[in-house]
Amino acid sequence: MNGEVPNIKKWVVFYPVYINSKKTVAEGRRISLAKACENPTCVEIADCCNHLKVPNAIEIDKAYPRDFMQRGRVRVQLKKEDGTLCNPAIPSRKQLMFQVAELVPRHPGRGKKQEAPMTSSTAVSSKSGKGGRKKR
Repeated sequence: MNGEVPNIKKWVVFYPVYINSKKTVAEGRRISLAKACENPTCVEIADCCNHLKVPNAIEIDKAYPRDFMQRGRVRVQLKKEDGTLCNPAIPSRKQLMFQVAELVPRHPGRGKKQEAPMTSSTAVSSKSGKGGRKKR
């Protein structure tokens, strides 16, 4: 394990904010809004990296510098020690972001999370239509 720790420090850092469609470019999003996904977590990103056969490590205790309330990041190894690519289909960090953003919405644990907010948002929108001026 001691030999693995210095190697992880050389790996690429991947914050969930990079592919979050709810964030602006100023807040840290790095890919286009059309290709981004909604509120990814570092666990989902790590699972997608495993699916793409890219070595990764989750660091839960780390926070995004621009928004310290967002916890978690993923370290990803794109190149091996000798400089060859771990996965020839993913030559760059930007390409990894595109592929992970494409896979995250199809993540198995994702379906349950998105159904609940959709039903509650429809209930909220029906309540918001009944507004009006108060009579005195």
